[in-house]
Amino acid sequence: MAEETVTLWRPVGPEELRLIEEAGMKAFPPRLPEQPIFYPVTTEDYAVKIARDWNVPASGAGFVTRFEVRKDFLSRYAVQDAGGSAHREYWIPAEQLEAFNDAIIGVIEVVREFR
Repeated sequence: MAEETVTLWRPVGPEELRLIEEAGMKAFPPRLPEQPIFYPVTTEDYAVKIARDWNVPASGAGFVTRFEVRKDFLSRYAVQDAGGSAHREYWIPAEQLEAFNDAIIGVIEVVREFR
């Protein structure tokens, strides 16, 4: 029986994408000290907005990744409203990112690219 999963998205810049690629497209890199929270988002539209409007100006490129996470793992976290019903995300504490990565089923795919 297949595990139930939830589809999530994450906007990333080129450096984070490089680290994901180095991990075989199976894990997100550890957070930096000034990044206490990992924020996967619940819609592709929200991820596109961040990749296009924030990542491109900051680093010259933005990418939208899509991936599946075990529903039973995500159930311990509440979906957070980050400024409206179209801007919803999970807040995963940095120290729990390794467990989050372990709950990813399959690979992390790049579905959109902006330059």
